[in-house]
Amino acid sequence: MPPRRSPMLPGHTCLRARAAVSTSGGVIDIFLKTLPFFALIALGFAAVRARIFPQDATIYLTRFVFYFALSAMLFRFTASLSIADIWEPQTAGAYLFGCVIVYALATAVGMARRQGTEVTAVEAQCAVIGNTGFLGVPMLTLLLGPAAIAPILLILSIDLFIFSSLIVILITGSRDGRMSRGVLRTIGVGLLKNPMIVSMACGLSWSASGAPMPVPLDDFVTLLGNAATPGALFAIGASLASKSTERLSVAGWLSFCKLVLHPACVALGALVLFDVDTYDAGVIISAAALPVAGNVFMLAQHYGVAPQRVSASILISTLFSILTVSLVIGWVTML
Repeated sequence: MPPRRSPMLPGHTCLRARAAVSTSGGVIDIFLKTLPFFALIALGFAAVRARIFPQDATIYLTRFVFYFALSAMLFRFTASLSIADIWEPQTAGAYLFGCVIVYALATAVGMARRQGTEVTAVEAQCAVIGNTGFLGVPMLTLLLGPAAIAPILLILSIDLFIFSSLIVILITGSRDGRMSRGVLRTIGVGLLKNPMIVSMACGLSWSASGAPMPVPLDDFVTLLGNAATPGALFAIGASLASKSTERLSVAGWLSFCKLVLHPACVALGALVLFDVDTYDAGVIISAAALPVAGNVFMLAQHYGVAPQRVSASILISTLFSILTVSLVIGWVTML
């Protein structure tokens, strides 16, 4: 599965040699490569359970990663890319196709259980939004090579702009009975304040300017960005330590949607319906196999809509993704 594009990312010139996953190693080899990522998650989980790392500190660690370390990593990545490198209509169409199919299915199942619009919207969000920022960016870039960052950023943009906005519209619209300018203003302000969006916009602007990256700035964002991977994975595990396992039947269904149906539908879109480059298809299928994102829980908790259900879905999907992600990546590397 040779990559179609290979942007020269600062500090990642040796990744291709390290990250290229050979088909000869099979799923076992890929599992061993993903194991350190999940081991860091387990370490965060164990640290909180053993009371070595206080649960309250998880909030501040997550903020550090979200506002600083991950933002530095995304800025460094996008500073060597253009919008044309990221925006691929066929790739975006294939990913959106898979999301819409699974979102509609989860919505139909939720409505069949006679749930309200708010709860159904949260469940549908669990079914299609993966942990792309904290887990997908570092892990898939390492496993599939630096060229994976462009399609990963495309997926991240779609999740942030389309689906994060959609859940706010559905919940607030259901409560108010109509759409208002206030809702649109809230969505717009939220997007403008999102550090991932801001850092990507700044990186793309820098790239468009054609200005060389000063060595001190490059060293600074590299040093800060390198903290994103261990910090994010430890924070994921620490946050899981407080997750409940209520509504296991629903959480199991939503985890199945996210880990199995979502990558399967994205694969259908990428490999059959849309003319997607083979490498990009492998990346977006792998990204679709990621477990439920933590920001879904943040939204559910903020609006007071089924947070325990989302919590259980994150816990179960993350646990089973240790195996399913390896299987999916093993399959896409043989395309």
